[in-house]
Amino acid sequence: MSATQVRENAGQVSPRQSNRRKMRPGKVVVNVLLVITALTWLLPVYWMVNSAFQTERNLLSSPPKLWPSPLTTEHFVGVLTSPAFRSALLMSLSAAIITVCATTLCSLLAALALARFNFRGRRTLIVSILVIQMIPAEALFISQYRMLDSWALLNSVAGLSLLYVGGVLPFVTWMMRGYVEAVPEELEQAAMIDGCTRVQAFMRVTLPLLAPGLVSTSVFAFLHSWNEYTLALIVLSRDSAVTLPLWLQSFQQGLQGSDWGGVMAGSTLITIPVLILFIFVQNRMSTGMVSGAVKG
Repeated sequence: MSATQVRENAGQVSPRQSNRRKMRPGKVVVNVLLVITALTWLLPVYWMVNSAFQTERNLLSSPPKLWPSPLTTEHFVGVLTSPAFRSALLMSLSAAIITVCATTLCSLLAALALARFNFRGRRTLIVSILVIQMIPAEALFISQYRMLDSWALLNSVAGLSLLYVGGVLPFVTWMMRGYVEAVPEELEQAAMIDGCTRVQAFMRVTLPLLAPGLVSTSVFAFLHSWNEYTLALIVLSRDSAVTLPLWLQSFQQGLQGSDWGGVMAGSTLITIPVLILFIFVQNRMSTGMVSGAVKG
């Protein structure tokens, strides 16, 4: 091949490469809208973190500063050294852990019963789960308060966790039922033919395939209990027993105004466990899907 032909071939662009270079106008519009949506969601988060590192004078300055200069960590120091923050953190973590564990276990057992067994009243029970989701949460506040009061569970982690589990369990059960139905029952039957018991077939075959569903339900239950405010405001009336969302109210100083630097620093610290959870969940979800598809 001559040098002229080599240069001509090098200058030619294949149809596949030309299609890659050309971008349809509709795709450009979609990409622009996605970028705008992402920036809209990220702007409040950036402003929260930015305000947490601002000094008191810069927080109230006009126009507001887009970058903390000078940068200060006094708000974080004040939050981390506060005994009220540590007490609220322990309360929120305890309620979240209890809610996640109880909700995951109960929803898994209920979903297995609804998806794998045929019994009288099964369809009615499924419809009841959907109907419960339509009841406004505010309509249950009085009955929930009186119930906990009669059981002496007000201002306690157990009482708050009980209400959180009851509030999130119907939806999580409905969601988990879809994951269970997506796993063919023939896989368990094949494992039982190979010599596994029913429990072993479930633990070795079905449960790994349900890992994405378990992770999704756990994340939903955690976020519900971690960020919930209204129900905790009604059930927890003592200053010594508050969750993190309720603890943020302590930065309202009456006639002196609000400590916005402390509010932003506290809000930033509250979001850190959620970010860590999502990072951990992504790895676990992919691992669960792969391990459930591989015979070992």
